This record gives sequence, structure tokens and C-alpha cells, in this order.
Amino acid sequence: MMAAGTAAQRGLSVCLLEKNSFLGKKIRITGKGRCNVTNNCDVRTVIESTPTNGRFLYGAVSQFPPFDAIRFFEGLGLPLKTERGNRVFPVSDHASDVAEALIRFDRGAGVQFVRGEAAHLLLKSGAVCGATLRDGTKILAENVAVCCGGVSYPATGSTGDGYRLAQEAGHTITPLLPSLVPLVASGEDGKDCRDMMGLSLKNVAVQVVDTGSGKAVYENFGEMLFTHFGLSGPIILSASAHMHRMSPGRYRVLIDLKPALTPEKLDARLQRDFGANINRDFFNSLSALLPRKMIPVAVRRSGIPPATKCNAITREMRHSFGKMLKSFPITVQGFRPIEEAIVTSGGVSTKEIDPRTMQSKLVQGLYFAGEVIDVDAYTGGFNLQIAFSTGRLAGSSMKTGG
Repeated sequence: MMAAGTAAQRGLSVCLLEKNSFLGKKIRITGKGRCNVTNNCDVRTVIESTPTNGRFLYGAVSQFPPFDAIRFFEGLGLPLKTERGNRVFPVSDHASDVAEALIRFDRGAGVQFVRGEAAHLLLKSGAVCGATLRDGTKILAENVAVCCGGVSYPATGSTGDGYRLAQEAGHTITPLLPSLVPLVASGEDGKDCRDMMGLSLKNVAVQVVDTGSGKAVYENFGEMLFTHFGLSGPIILSASAHMHRMSPGRYRVLIDLKPALTPEKLDARLQRDFGANINRDFFNSLSALLPRKMIPVAVRRSGIPPATKCNAITREMRHSFGKMLKSFPITVQGFRPIEEAIVTSGGVSTKEIDPRTMQSKLVQGLYFAGEVIDVDAYTGGFNLQIAFSTGRLAGSSMKTGG
């Protein structure tokens, strides 16, 4: 929709081909139905928040940065607000309002909406000249922009069509992997996660360690969630973007449950808590320290018998328990299915796209924008900003022809 409206504003006759029964189906469910439109940050932050081929986006994001995206939507009558982490949402908290704003933009620019699904690109002498629909209809065009998204959330229409069309045109598709996706926990750790299912931790520090090299590949602070299969939540989804070449047991998530306390201060806290519950069982002394759902798991992992009286807990037991609270480990079995990922990592190779225009280097008049390109970023509105910036650049770069 961004590419179409931008091209139409320049006087081009534009047809937007949509296979769904209504426009913006995917954007209407993003951000849990609120739509994190963009991130209120500078160009550099967008690039640094895009671990896969971020530098490729420099030109697109520079020409249409978050500030311009915010001004664009507010100019369409959609008031926005900035929340924690510079995440930008509609004041209404309705993702559908973002989709409707884009529809107004396209209609105002004169875009023609056509219901249908592209089966093949029409190619001739190294240039694109239109597309053939599933019903056999041919639409002739001097420029074609492929903006079909990835393969996550296929019920919204993201079924990988763009990759197939790009391959037909001779483009390389880098392997498709889930990104910004929940993690499946392995073995006993998986059982522990199930026991804590539904527990959200709002202020924890997370470190992801590659067990082969022993090196940390990701560290952050924020909110996470235990689920029936393992881990989810904002910092876990962002962590998944750093877990390359995933295999069972390769990565371990270490959760600092008390990041505001040094080991020494935590030990002092434990001494106070145990002192205040001196004649109570260990199991019954932790309600002020840990969420209720976590207590049975923490006690089991501590190795301290639940019925041990607090006055019988040794210094070594206390230190070991504190160490576990500062580094609560969950071994990762793998990712959840790509269909559950927020974005698809992989796609049309950036080596075959001109970053100054989003035009194919292989086929004249063929453009790409959004998730179909091999770029993906962290959570926080960055992926939608990439979609808007690349769509804007593609639409503004199309040749007017004769």
C-alpha cells in the first residue's frame, strides 16, 4: 500500500493486486491488535536494530525515516503516541486504524484496487511487463513491485508467493527461517516452563549463551513469558534473531530474576527473609521473593528439601540458591514453527537488489519491498518501518515510461 500510493502520487497509473478479501489483513493483527507502527528513533538506531543486512537499508530508511513515517500517518488523520522503548502506536490502540489510513492514502492518490492473486510475472527481454493472475487474466505494466511479505502468519495471506515470483525472475532466495519467534525448551527445562505457564516476568535480565563457544550472543532487560512449550515475550523474541544455526541444546537462556540486586545484596536479602521465617519451611518462606508459580520450580532446582526449616539452611545452600536466582537456566530445543514467527528471516538476496531504488539488478522494472527481502529486525516497530521505507523508495523510484 505504501509503494502503490507513493507511485500513484507521482502520476503513475497504479493497480494494487490483493488476494485477500480486504486490504491490510496482516497489519490489522500486529502488536496484539494495537500495531506498533514504528520506533521513534533515528536512522542509525533502525539500522543497528536490523541484524540481517541492516546496512542495505541505509538509503531507504534515510529517505523515509521514523520521523517522516510518524508525520505521514498523522497527516492522514491518525494520531500516534510513543510508549516505552520508543514504540509508536495509534492513540486509538486499534491496528485497523493504521490499515484504514493506508487505504485512504491509496484511494486519495488514485490507486486502483484489484482482487486477485498473481500466478506468474510476465517477463520479456530482461524486463518485467506485468503479471498473470490465477484466473488467467493478464495485467500489463511497466513496473511491478513484489510486496507479498514472508511465510509467517499464513492465514493473513503471507504464504511465500513473493519468493516464488522472485525465483521465476532468476533471483536467489536465501534460506527461510523464523525470526522474532518463541523458543521451545528442552527436557526437564520444558517441564519447568509448563509448570510456570502463563507467568510473565516484567523486569528481568536475559543472557543467551552459545553452549559450544561459551560466548554470550544476546543480552537484554525487560519482559518475558513462560508458556506450555518454553519461552516467549518481547526480550525472548528479540533474542531469537541472534540464534543462528539453531540446533537442540546449542543455546541456553540464563535469566537473572533479580537484576537490581548484586549477588551480595541478594544474599543479604535472603538472610533477612530466612531470618524473618526462621521456624518456617523453606518452601513457605519465598512468597515475598518469587512469584507463586515459580516457587515450586525454584525449590526443586535448588536441591534444598522443601520442608527444611529456614534456620537449618546453611551458608552454602543459601549461596547456591542465590546463584541460581541470578542465573536461572533454560536450555533451548529449538524455535517454534516459522508460521508462528513475527517475521521471516531470509528472502530475496539483497545482493540482487539496488539499495538506491529497490529495483532488481536482474530484471528491469521489477521492485521489491518489505519482508520479502532478506532483511529482518528486532521487535519494537522496526520491521514495519522497514516495510514503509522500502515501499516508499520502490514507489518513488518507478520509471514513468511512455
